Amino acid sequence: MASGARTILSTSGHRRFRGRTGGGRPPAGGEAALSGASAQGQLAARCALERSMLLTATLCLLAVGVVMVYSASSASTVLQGGSGTSYLIKFSLYGVVGLLLMRFLAKDGVARVQGLVGPLLGISLLLVLAVHLPGIGVSVNGARRWVGRGPIEFQPSELLKLSLVLYAATLLASRPQRVHDLGELAKPLLLVVAGACLLLATQPDIGTALVIVLTIAAMLLAAGIPIRNLAIIAGGVAGCVLVYALIRPYAMARLTSFLNPWAHMYGSGFQEVQGQIAIGSGGLLGVGPGGSVQKAFYLGTEAPTDFILAIIGEELGVLGICAVLSLYGMICYAGLRIAGKARSLHSALIAVGLTSLIVSQAALNAFAVLGLAPVTGVPLPFVSYGASNLIVMLAGVGLLLNIAAGGSTHVRPVLERPLRSSRSRRGARDRAGGDRRVPAGASAGARIASAEPSGWMDEQSFDRHRRGRDGGPRRARARGR
Repeated sequence: MASGARTILSTSGHRRFRGRTGGGRPPAGGEAALSGASAQGQLAARCALERSMLLTATLCLLAVGVVMVYSASSASTVLQGGSGTSYLIKFSLYGVVGLLLMRFLAKDGVARVQGLVGPLLGISLLLVLAVHLPGIGVSVNGARRWVGRGPIEFQPSELLKLSLVLYAATLLASRPQRVHDLGELAKPLLLVVAGACLLLATQPDIGTALVIVLTIAAMLLAAGIPIRNLAIIAGGVAGCVLVYALIRPYAMARLTSFLNPWAHMYGSGFQEVQGQIAIGSGGLLGVGPGGSVQKAFYLGTEAPTDFILAIIGEELGVLGICAVLSLYGMICYAGLRIAGKARSLHSALIAVGLTSLIVSQAALNAFAVLGLAPVTGVPLPFVSYGASNLIVMLAGVGLLLNIAAGGSTHVRPVLERPLRSSRSRRGARDRAGGDRRVPAGASAGARIASAEPSGWMDEQSFDRHRRGRDGGPRRARARGR
């Protein structure tokens, strides 16, 4: 299999299976039957720290969200004649629903959603189209991103992000060598992603489109895409963004206001300027919880949503912002470690995609609030007010917890013909007694790579590979004696 198929997990995967097979001794029938459960238990033990870090960081961010959504929304809602706790109650209810879904998916989520990838993607695309239908789509501030009526509204683009991660992981795991051929990669993965981003651009929702692009790029890197191919794709994406900005005055205004927001402080740069004023007013330690001025008179409805990080900076200071960002750093570290210890390429790619989904969204929001990127309407995961984003992000954490616990599905890889002939020649040499040797001074990674199968396998296939690799030379030595 292509070298990219082993990019994530070669070292940890070999150690796990080596411990289970007892140093080359072929497992008996009963042991083989329990091998999957044994490997899953070993992985759960080895990922205990990562699971704790992921769960702790998520719950801490959720707690910060409860406090700051109430702080950022109470003053403006009271001034408008409403209840100061309305946002808090809704956010708490959404959080409970998300936590229940997270717990459900943490048990056997990867296996459950594998058969639903196609329908989930199709439903997501249909819902994204439905936002333009009269009587179904809901327009807010000139953008049509929601469907529903009354208190029940849903943002289909959030579900689309999750379904695209699952879809991309399935395609790349079933044929890992496709990343080396742009033509094969484009059909259908890149075409589907481009079509989804085009639909989002019509809403317009450039922020979600950027999150999807960054997430798919991270998954392609994890799958082993050559840098040249990735650079070609990045150039195409940059060209599309430039063309979109030229034909959409709204997008061009956002770009120009980002470069110099103070020159547009009463127009397109108003939110950026108010966010920077809020962070500057907070200083190092902040003005104290509930003491923000910007949330009541300037940021308005954006305070508990896209600019909640600015309110955190005003009330809790730069230290509060650093504390929040460090929690996302914990999620990034734990998610990538979970991907590095996953039981299959498919599970590893899902872990990379979900981690990138959370981290890229947090990065875009933080950069926009700090004035380092244009404002694109991307919420801060687990902290900003928003039902759809909160529930989908918690569902993604549930899938990550399931992968850390050893959950996986087996996606059969489709190998290239030259690779099969090469493997056959190598197998013939092994049967003839020719064992692959590694120089004494070789690195540990080279030794592990020489002992591993060239590709991702399910548990039973790996057992058969190890029995053939270890049993062949041992039987030859026995015949020699």
